[in-house]
Amino acid sequence: MSDEYYVVSRESHDRLVQKAYEARGFLPDESAEATAVCAEAARHGIRTHQALKALHLDHLFGSGAGGCVPGAEIEVVENRFAACEVWNANKKLGQSVAKRAIDRCMELADQYGVGQVCVDNAFHYLWGGGYMIQAAEKGYIGYTNCTSALAEVVPFMGKYPTLGTNPHSWGFPTQDIIGFPLVIDWATSTVAMGRVQQFLREGKTLPPNAAVDKNGNPTQDPKEVAALLPFGAHKGYGMSLVNELVGGLIGGSLPTIRGRAEQAPEGEKTTPTFYFQVIHPDAMAGSFTKGRTQQENLGAVIKDILGHGNENCMLPGQLEAEGRKKSDTANGLLFTAAEIGEFNELADEIGETHWNLADLKKA
Repeated sequence: MSDEYYVVSRESHDRLVQKAYEARGFLPDESAEATAVCAEAARHGIRTHQALKALHLDHLFGSGAGGCVPGAEIEVVENRFAACEVWNANKKLGQSVAKRAIDRCMELADQYGVGQVCVDNAFHYLWGGGYMIQAAEKGYIGYTNCTSALAEVVPFMGKYPTLGTNPHSWGFPTQDIIGFPLVIDWATSTVAMGRVQQFLREGKTLPPNAAVDKNGNPTQDPKEVAALLPFGAHKGYGMSLVNELVGGLIGGSLPTIRGRAEQAPEGEKTTPTFYFQVIHPDAMAGSFTKGRTQQENLGAVIKDILGHGNENCMLPGQLEAEGRKKSDTANGLLFTAAEIGEFNELADEIGETHWNLADLKKA
Protein backbone atom coordinates (compact mmCIF):
# COMPACT_ATOMS: atom_id res chain seq x y z
CA MET A 1 0.00 0.00 0.00
CA SER A 2 1.20 3.54 -0.73
CA ASP A 3 1.49 5.94 2.15
CA GLU A 4 -0.69 8.79 0.88
CA TYR A 5 -1.62 11.44 3.40
CA TYR A 6 -4.23 14.16 3.57
CA VAL A 7 -3.68 17.47 5.32
CA VAL A 8 -6.13 18.42 8.07
CA SER A 9 -5.73 21.85 9.64
CA ARG A 10 -4.73 21.91 13.31
CA GLU A 11 -7.85 23.99 13.98
CA SER A 12 -10.19 21.40 12.41
CA HIS A 13 -8.48 18.57 14.27
CA ASP A 14 -8.54 20.32 17.63
CA ARG A 15 -12.16 21.40 17.26
CA LEU A 16 -13.35 17.85 16.52
CA VAL A 17 -11.24 16.14 19.19
CA GLN A 18 -12.06 18.73 21.87
CA LYS A 19 -15.78 18.37 21.17
CA ALA A 20 -15.45 14.58 21.26
CA TYR A 21 -13.94 14.75 24.74
CA GLU A 22 -16.49 17.27 25.96
CA ALA A 23 -19.31 15.11 24.58
CA ARG A 24 -18.09 12.38 26.92
CA GLY A 25 -18.36 14.72 29.91
CA PHE A 26 -14.79 15.99 30.20
CA LEU A 27 -14.26 19.59 31.28
CA PRO A 28 -13.02 22.15 28.73
CA ASP A 29 -9.58 22.52 30.34
CA GLU A 30 -8.80 18.79 30.53
CA SER A 31 -10.28 18.27 27.05
CA ALA A 32 -7.99 20.99 25.68
CA GLU A 33 -4.94 19.43 27.38
CA ALA A 34 -5.78 16.00 25.98
CA THR A 35 -6.43 17.42 22.52
CA ALA A 36 -3.06 19.19 22.51
CA VAL A 37 -1.23 15.95 23.37
CA CYS A 38 -3.11 14.12 20.59
CA ALA A 39 -2.29 16.86 18.08
CA GLU A 40 1.40 16.88 18.95
CA ALA A 41 1.54 13.09 18.47
CA ALA A 42 0.03 13.46 15.00
CA ARG A 43 2.27 16.45 14.24
CA HIS A 44 5.38 14.34 15.00
CA GLY A 45 4.17 11.42 12.88
CA ILE A 46 3.30 9.15 15.82
CA ARG A 47 0.51 7.28 14.05
CA THR A 48 0.01 4.80 16.88
CA HIS A 49 -0.69 7.33 19.63
CA GLN A 50 -2.84 10.10 18.21
CA ALA A 51 -6.47 11.06 18.87
CA LEU A 52 -7.99 7.89 17.42
CA LYS A 53 -6.00 5.77 19.88
CA ALA A 54 -6.76 8.11 22.78
CA LEU A 55 -10.50 8.16 22.21
CA HIS A 56 -10.57 4.42 21.51
CA LEU A 57 -8.89 3.80 24.86
CA ASP A 58 -11.38 6.09 26.57
CA HIS A 59 -14.23 4.19 24.93
CA LEU A 60 -12.90 0.78 26.00
CA PHE A 61 -11.50 1.53 29.46
CA GLY A 62 -12.20 5.15 30.28
CA SER A 63 -15.21 7.39 30.83
CA GLY A 64 -17.70 4.82 29.61
CA ALA A 65 -16.26 2.00 31.70
CA GLY A 66 -15.43 3.72 34.99
CA GLY A 67 -11.68 3.72 34.39
CA CYS A 68 -11.53 7.46 33.85
CA VAL A 69 -13.61 10.10 35.64
CA PRO A 70 -14.34 13.35 33.79
CA GLY A 71 -13.64 16.38 35.95
CA ALA A 72 -11.78 14.43 38.65
CA GLU A 73 -9.46 16.44 40.90
CA ILE A 74 -5.81 15.57 41.52
CA GLU A 75 -4.90 15.05 45.17
CA VAL A 76 -1.30 15.78 46.20
CA VAL A 77 -0.33 13.29 48.89
CA GLU A 78 1.75 14.72 51.72
CA ASN A 79 5.31 13.45 52.01
CA ARG A 80 8.57 14.66 53.56
CA PHE A 81 10.64 15.18 50.39
CA ALA A 82 10.57 18.69 48.95
CA ALA A 83 11.61 17.74 45.40
CA CYS A 84 9.25 14.76 45.18
CA GLU A 85 5.49 14.71 44.91
CA VAL A 86 3.02 11.83 44.90
CA TRP A 87 -0.35 12.43 43.28
CA ASN A 88 -3.61 10.52 43.50
CA ALA A 89 -5.10 11.28 40.09
CA ASN A 90 -8.49 9.88 41.10
CA LYS A 91 -8.84 8.46 37.56
CA LYS A 92 -8.56 11.86 35.90
CA LEU A 93 -7.94 11.99 32.14
CA GLY A 94 -4.38 10.75 31.65
CA GLN A 95 -3.07 13.35 29.18
CA SER A 96 -4.29 16.16 31.42
CA VAL A 97 -2.59 14.65 34.47
CA ALA A 98 0.66 13.96 32.61
CA LYS A 99 0.80 17.47 31.16
CA ARG A 100 0.46 18.92 34.65
CA ALA A 101 2.96 16.44 36.08
CA ILE A 102 5.74 17.32 33.63
CA ASP A 103 5.10 21.02 34.21
CA ARG A 104 5.38 20.48 37.96
CA CYS A 105 8.58 18.46 37.56
CA MET A 106 10.18 21.35 35.69
CA GLU A 107 9.17 23.75 38.45
CA LEU A 108 10.72 21.46 41.06
CA ALA A 109 13.88 21.00 38.99
CA ASP A 110 14.31 24.78 38.77
CA GLN A 111 14.28 24.90 42.57
CA TYR A 112 16.00 21.67 43.59
CA GLY A 113 17.92 20.51 40.51
CA VAL A 114 15.68 17.44 40.24
CA GLY A 115 11.91 17.14 40.25
CA GLN A 116 9.90 13.94 40.61
CA VAL A 117 6.17 13.30 40.38
CA CYS A 118 4.70 9.83 40.97
CA VAL A 119 1.07 9.39 39.93
CA ASP A 120 -1.24 6.74 41.33
CA ASN A 121 -4.81 5.92 40.25
CA ALA A 122 -4.21 7.22 36.75
CA PHE A 123 -5.54 6.65 33.24
CA HIS A 124 -3.45 6.08 30.08
CA TYR A 125 -1.35 9.18 29.19
CA LEU A 126 -0.95 8.27 25.49
CA TRP A 127 2.52 9.26 24.14
CA GLY A 128 5.35 9.51 26.68
CA GLY A 129 7.79 10.93 24.14
CA GLY A 130 5.65 14.02 23.70
CA TYR A 131 6.09 15.06 27.33
CA MET A 132 9.84 14.50 27.01
CA ILE A 133 10.03 16.68 23.90
CA GLN A 134 8.22 19.38 25.85
CA ALA A 135 10.76 19.20 28.69
CA ALA A 136 13.79 18.95 26.40
CA GLU A 137 12.74 21.93 24.32
CA LYS A 138 12.70 23.97 27.53
CA GLY A 139 16.25 22.87 28.34
CA TYR A 140 15.70 19.97 30.74
CA ILE A 141 16.50 16.26 30.80
CA GLY A 142 13.36 14.22 31.30
CA TYR A 143 12.32 10.64 31.95
CA THR A 144 8.97 8.94 32.28
CA ASN A 145 7.54 5.46 32.43
CA CYS A 146 4.04 4.17 33.03
CA THR A 147 2.18 0.92 33.42
CA SER A 148 -0.10 0.26 30.46
CA ALA A 149 -3.87 0.07 30.50
CA LEU A 150 -3.83 -3.72 30.13
CA ALA A 151 -1.48 -6.67 30.62
CA GLU A 152 -0.96 -7.67 26.98
CA VAL A 153 2.64 -8.91 26.96
CA VAL A 154 3.88 -12.43 27.65
CA PRO A 155 7.01 -12.47 29.85
CA PHE A 156 10.17 -14.09 28.50
CA MET A 157 9.79 -17.89 28.54
CA GLY A 158 6.15 -17.50 29.63
CA LYS A 159 2.84 -18.19 27.92
CA TYR A 160 0.31 -15.85 29.57
CA PRO A 161 0.27 -12.03 29.27
CA THR A 162 1.09 -10.59 32.70
CA LEU A 163 2.93 -7.39 31.66
CA GLY A 164 1.90 -4.18 29.97
CA THR A 165 3.54 -2.74 26.87
CA ASN A 166 5.12 -0.47 29.52
CA PRO A 167 6.96 2.32 27.70
CA HIS A 168 10.13 4.17 28.71
CA SER A 169 10.81 7.68 27.42
CA TRP A 170 13.87 9.93 27.78
CA GLY A 171 14.39 13.44 26.43
CA PHE A 172 17.64 15.44 26.12
CA PRO A 173 17.98 19.15 25.20
CA THR A 174 20.08 18.72 22.07
CA GLN A 175 18.14 20.95 19.67
CA ASP A 176 20.92 23.56 19.57
CA ILE A 177 23.44 20.80 18.72
CA ILE A 178 21.64 18.57 16.21
CA GLY A 179 18.50 20.58 15.42
CA PHE A 180 16.04 18.56 17.49
CA PRO A 181 15.67 17.09 21.00
CA LEU A 182 17.12 13.61 21.30
CA VAL A 183 14.17 11.49 22.44
CA ILE A 184 14.44 7.82 23.28
CA ASP A 185 10.89 6.49 23.44
CA TRP A 186 9.86 2.87 23.16
CA ALA A 187 7.36 0.30 24.30
CA THR A 188 8.92 -2.77 25.88
CA SER A 189 6.93 -5.05 23.58
CA THR A 190 8.27 -5.69 20.08
CA VAL A 191 5.44 -3.52 18.79
CA ALA A 192 2.88 -1.42 20.64
CA MET A 193 -0.75 -2.50 20.53
CA GLY A 194 -1.41 0.81 18.80
CA ARG A 195 0.82 -0.45 15.98
CA VAL A 196 -1.31 -3.58 15.72
CA GLN A 197 -4.41 -1.38 15.45
CA GLN A 198 -2.71 0.80 12.85
CA PHE A 199 -1.68 -2.22 10.74
CA LEU A 200 -5.19 -3.66 11.04
CA ARG A 201 -6.64 -0.34 9.88
CA GLU A 202 -4.26 -0.11 6.94
CA GLY A 203 -4.24 -3.78 5.87
CA LYS A 204 -0.59 -4.44 6.75
CA THR A 205 1.11 -7.41 8.44
CA LEU A 206 3.19 -7.39 11.59
CA PRO A 207 6.91 -8.14 11.74
CA PRO A 208 7.94 -11.68 12.82
CA ASN A 209 8.16 -12.56 16.52
CA ALA A 210 6.03 -9.63 17.62
CA ALA A 211 2.78 -11.29 18.68
CA VAL A 212 0.96 -14.53 19.39
CA ASP A 213 -2.56 -15.73 18.72
CA LYS A 214 -5.05 -17.11 21.24
CA ASN A 215 -3.23 -20.47 21.18
CA GLY A 216 0.15 -18.90 21.91
CA ASN A 217 1.43 -19.41 18.38
CA PRO A 218 3.38 -16.65 16.59
CA THR A 219 1.27 -14.60 14.18
CA GLN A 220 1.83 -11.69 11.84
CA ASP A 221 -1.89 -11.19 11.18
CA PRO A 222 -3.15 -8.21 13.22
CA LYS A 223 -6.65 -9.75 13.22
CA GLU A 224 -5.33 -12.81 15.09
CA VAL A 225 -3.27 -11.05 17.76
CA ALA A 226 -4.13 -12.11 21.32
CA ALA A 227 -0.94 -10.98 23.09
CA LEU A 228 2.41 -9.34 22.36
CA LEU A 229 6.00 -10.44 22.90
CA PRO A 230 8.74 -8.37 24.62
CA PHE A 231 11.45 -6.90 22.43
CA GLY A 232 14.91 -8.46 22.74
CA ALA A 233 13.60 -11.47 24.67
CA HIS A 234 14.88 -11.28 28.27
CA LYS A 235 16.08 -7.67 27.83
CA GLY A 236 12.69 -6.25 26.94
CA TYR A 237 11.16 -8.41 29.64
CA GLY A 238 13.47 -6.84 32.22
CA MET A 239 12.67 -3.32 31.05
CA SER A 240 8.93 -4.03 31.20
CA LEU A 241 9.35 -5.46 34.66
CA VAL A 242 10.91 -2.15 35.80
CA ASN A 243 7.63 -0.35 35.13
CA GLU A 244 5.62 -2.91 37.07
CA LEU A 245 8.00 -2.66 40.03
CA VAL A 246 7.96 1.15 40.01
CA GLY A 247 4.18 1.04 39.71
CA GLY A 248 3.98 -1.34 42.63
CA LEU A 249 6.08 1.02 44.76
CA ILE A 250 3.80 3.95 43.87
CA GLY A 251 0.60 2.08 44.68
CA GLY A 252 -0.38 0.23 41.51
CA SER A 253 -1.99 -3.16 41.97
CA LEU A 254 -1.87 -6.47 40.09
CA PRO A 255 -0.99 -6.19 36.37
CA THR A 256 -3.43 -8.89 35.27
CA ILE A 257 -6.47 -7.05 36.61
CA ARG A 258 -5.41 -3.59 35.39
CA GLY A 259 -8.12 -2.23 33.12
CA ARG A 260 -10.32 -5.22 33.97
CA ALA A 261 -12.54 -4.02 36.81
CA GLU A 262 -14.99 -6.87 36.27
CA GLN A 263 -12.23 -9.36 37.17
CA ALA A 264 -10.82 -7.48 40.15
CA PRO A 265 -11.33 -8.67 43.72
CA GLU A 266 -13.03 -6.10 45.90
CA GLY A 267 -10.68 -3.36 47.05
CA GLU A 268 -8.03 -3.90 44.35
CA LYS A 269 -7.04 -1.03 42.05
CA THR A 270 -7.28 -1.50 38.30
CA THR A 271 -5.58 1.75 37.27
CA PRO A 272 -2.14 2.51 35.76
CA THR A 273 0.62 4.53 37.43
CA PHE A 274 2.95 7.20 36.00
CA TYR A 275 6.50 8.14 36.96
CA PHE A 276 8.01 11.47 35.87
CA GLN A 277 11.46 12.87 36.58
CA VAL A 278 13.08 16.06 35.30
CA ILE A 279 16.72 17.02 35.82
CA HIS A 280 18.11 20.52 35.39
CA PRO A 281 21.36 20.17 33.39
CA ASP A 282 23.13 22.53 35.81
CA ALA A 283 22.56 19.96 38.55
CA MET A 284 24.71 17.47 36.63
CA ALA A 285 27.55 19.70 35.47
CA GLY A 286 31.07 18.55 36.34
CA SER A 287 34.32 19.66 34.73
CA PHE A 288 34.70 19.53 30.96
CA THR A 289 37.92 18.98 29.07
CA LYS A 290 39.51 21.52 26.69
CA GLY A 291 37.46 24.36 28.14
CA ARG A 292 34.20 23.13 26.63
CA THR A 293 30.86 24.21 28.00
CA GLN A 294 28.38 21.52 29.01
CA GLN A 295 26.52 21.84 25.68
CA GLU A 296 29.77 21.81 23.71
CA ASN A 297 30.82 18.67 25.53
CA LEU A 298 27.50 17.01 24.81
CA GLY A 299 27.91 17.93 21.15
CA ALA A 300 31.43 16.48 21.09
CA VAL A 301 30.13 13.18 22.49
CA ILE A 302 27.38 12.97 19.85
CA LYS A 303 29.84 13.87 17.09
CA ASP A 304 32.21 11.11 18.20
CA ILE A 305 29.41 8.54 18.29
CA LEU A 306 28.32 9.50 14.77
CA GLY A 307 31.89 9.65 13.43
CA HIS A 308 34.22 6.89 12.27
CA GLY A 309 31.96 5.86 9.39
CA ASN A 310 28.73 6.15 11.39
CA GLU A 311 27.69 9.46 9.85
CA ASN A 312 24.50 8.02 8.35
CA CYS A 313 23.26 6.52 11.60
CA MET A 314 19.91 7.78 12.84
CA LEU A 315 19.53 9.38 16.27
CA PRO A 316 16.47 8.74 18.45
CA GLY A 317 14.05 11.59 17.93
CA GLN A 318 15.12 12.12 14.33
CA LEU A 319 12.04 10.45 12.84
CA GLU A 320 9.79 12.51 15.11
CA ALA A 321 11.61 15.69 14.07
CA GLU A 322 11.21 14.77 10.40
CA GLY A 323 7.52 14.02 10.94
CA ARG A 324 7.08 17.38 12.62
CA LYS A 325 8.84 19.14 9.75
CA LYS A 326 6.56 17.44 7.20
CA SER A 327 3.47 18.47 9.16
CA ASP A 328 4.63 22.05 9.57
CA THR A 329 5.60 22.29 5.89
CA ALA A 330 2.13 21.02 4.94
CA ASN A 331 0.62 23.53 7.39
CA GLY A 332 -1.51 20.89 9.07
CA LEU A 333 -1.66 17.34 10.44
CA LEU A 334 -1.22 14.36 8.13
CA PHE A 335 -3.66 11.43 8.13
CA THR A 336 -4.31 8.47 5.83
CA ALA A 337 -7.66 7.94 4.13
CA ALA A 338 -8.39 5.13 6.61
CA GLU A 339 -7.72 7.49 9.52
CA ILE A 340 -9.91 10.19 7.97
CA GLY A 341 -12.68 7.58 7.77
CA GLU A 342 -12.38 6.86 11.49
CA PHE A 343 -12.38 10.56 12.33
CA ASN A 344 -15.59 10.89 10.30
CA GLU A 345 -17.15 8.07 12.31
CA LEU A 346 -16.23 10.08 15.39
CA ALA A 347 -17.84 13.16 13.83
CA ASP A 348 -21.05 11.17 13.29
CA GLU A 349 -21.12 10.25 16.98
CA ILE A 350 -21.14 13.89 18.06
CA GLY A 351 -23.02 15.47 15.17
CA GLU A 352 -20.06 17.22 13.55
CA THR A 353 -19.32 17.78 9.87
CA HIS A 354 -17.20 15.20 8.01
CA TRP A 355 -13.74 15.89 6.69
CA ASN A 356 -14.27 15.47 2.94
CA LEU A 357 -11.27 13.82 1.26
CA ALA A 358 -11.97 15.72 -1.95
CA ASP A 359 -11.56 19.01 -0.10
CA LEU A 360 -8.27 18.08 1.59
CA LYS A 361 -4.84 18.71 0.15
CA LYS A 362 -2.67 15.65 -0.36
CA ALA A 363 0.87 15.46 1.07
